[in-house]
Amino acid sequence: MFGYASDVYEIGLFPLGLVLLPAERIPLHVFEARYKQLIGRCLEDGSLFGIVLAVESGLVAVGTKAKVVEVPGRWPDGRMNVIVEGRARFHLLQLTEGRTYVVGEAEDVVDEPGSSLEQEVLERCLEAHRRLAAVAGMDPPEIDLDPGDTAFRIAAQVDFGTSFKQELLEMRSEEARLSRLTDLLVGAAETLELQKLARKRARGNGQAELG
Repeated sequence: MFGYASDVYEIGLFPLGLVLLPAERIPLHVFEARYKQLIGRCLEDGSLFGIVLAVESGLVAVGTKAKVVEVPGRWPDGRMNVIVEGRARFHLLQLTEGRTYVVGEAEDVVDEPGSSLEQEVLERCLEAHRRLAAVAGMDPPEIDLDPGDTAFRIAAQVDFGTSFKQELLEMRSEEARLSRLTDLLVGAAETLELQKLARKRARGNGQAELG
């Protein structure tokens, strides 16, 4: 099928109520016995596991491979705090059995080829990100312009919610991801600007302050 790699592999899964983007880092507290076993195995052999969004109907089809990059805390009963980093995306084909933790067969998600407009779309997205940071009174953080992953790196710095992150994860075009993200960044900046203007008017009895 177009958009997926042909090699099928088995991967241990960590279903959660969140979405991990490629290149994003998040903390996890591992306390269930089956997931202590999963993370323990990954620590032993350096393998990856899959983080996939769990919804009422089950597991979504597209998740992200995760690598344990740090273990800030361990307890005698096997509980641990870990920092994981998102790597490649995968498409879950089916769940399999034989382990105490959830396991599935998967294949990698592959992007469509980019177009000549991708650099232009990237510049607009970066400008929208800088604008939002300026309106929020923050210095825009440095972003690694990694081909194919820049949209994910920007999105990881702004909380647009789980549904949007999953939408972004499932897109198979960096240009489309950047364009969608730009729309949300511009909208967020405009909303924040209106909120600041409303507060100024409230302080000035309805008269906007200039400057």
